[in-house]
Amino acid sequence: MSNSIEDDSFSKPVGRWSVYCYGVGHMLNDITSACWFTYLLLFLTEIGLSSRDAAIVMLSGQIADGLATIFFGELIDRFGHFKIWHGAGAILVAVSFSSVFGGCIPCKLLSSFSAIVETVSYSTFAAIFNVGWAATQVSHMSMVSCITLNSTSRVVLASCRNAFTMVANLSLYGIAFIVFEVIRAETRADIENQYRWIAYLSIFIGCCFVGVFYLGTKEPRSKTGIHGDIHARISWTYWFLKILYYQVAIVYMLTRLVLNVSQAYLAFYVIDDLQMAQSSKALVPAIIYICSFVVSILLQEIAWKEQRLKAYYTAGGILWIFCGVAIILLPRRMSLFVYAISIFIGIANALMTVTAVSMQNVLIDQDLNGCAFVCGSLSFLDKISCGLTLFVLQSFHTHQ
Repeated sequence: MSNSIEDDSFSKPVGRWSVYCYGVGHMLNDITSACWFTYLLLFLTEIGLSSRDAAIVMLSGQIADGLATIFFGELIDRFGHFKIWHGAGAILVAVSFSSVFGGCIPCKLLSSFSAIVETVSYSTFAAIFNVGWAATQVSHMSMVSCITLNSTSRVVLASCRNAFTMVANLSLYGIAFIVFEVIRAETRADIENQYRWIAYLSIFIGCCFVGVFYLGTKEPRSKTGIHGDIHARISWTYWFLKILYYQVAIVYMLTRLVLNVSQAYLAFYVIDDLQMAQSSKALVPAIIYICSFVVSILLQEIAWKEQRLKAYYTAGGILWIFCGVAIILLPRRMSLFVYAISIFIGIANALMTVTAVSMQNVLIDQDLNGCAFVCGSLSFLDKISCGLTLFVLQSFHTHQ
């Protein structure tokens, strides 16, 4: 009788407060990730690294992240304790991120600012940061499937998470806008000071929201099945034999690739190609994330089924294609139109991200003891493909 009651509660919609507390749990990762993809390449080239060296730093972080997602996915499936892994990752992110944008510490200790020392230093801290990032991401994403079996609630949780991703990004761009306006970058030291303040404030805001997550979110179950039975960890081969796994993997990987690569080069585009004001490298992304936030909130009010997920994802993909064509064809004299294009990019991003993440939960269904591997392996594809793509693009990019 008790198991029946527990099963019913596990299938009921999740309350608003629980959704909110879960949604803010990725804020530290999101705000540091936004800074990573938006400003890392720009920061490194502005302080004097070549485009290729900057690409190496980015790639080292992405490879470390990709490998760590597989590792942490396996550990979480074996031992559970989502919140412990989440907390360990959050601590590592908070400690290491400031060193990524805080200047080359080993260079100061060795009194050498050679390109090799700088590249190795930034690559090392980038890798450490991404290992912590991976632990937090995999534990937080895989937690959804173990919180509830209700399909609509799973989408609502993913949508709320995405909404707070937008809040994190908006917070970053708000910080960046103020910092770029207040601190003028005339020397290398000024540039490092700008990004150091952005990093410190981002970490502080992210940690505040992560605290809310720990206070308001209960540790979900993973080892106990929906009927109270103890289930063994699901083998990797179980997933590799499912066609749906590969379908979801392709969708998720391509979605993250579009979002991350576009975010990484948006600042270069508005400054170098359109030659807009410095503040535009914060304002244009802010518009994108305001629109994504609004759409993510609206998506929480919809009753979700598999066909609806596919339809909304397709709509987002088509919209992004039109936006991409518009960006390619936009002449410099009409640069202000980039603000209008940003609105539709924000809408497309939300539609694609919420539905792509929710497709993972469709794949996992009730196979809860393999949920972390699914999230970890799909993130591995995301990180490696993104890292290699950015490396190739940046290697051919001439910073002006």
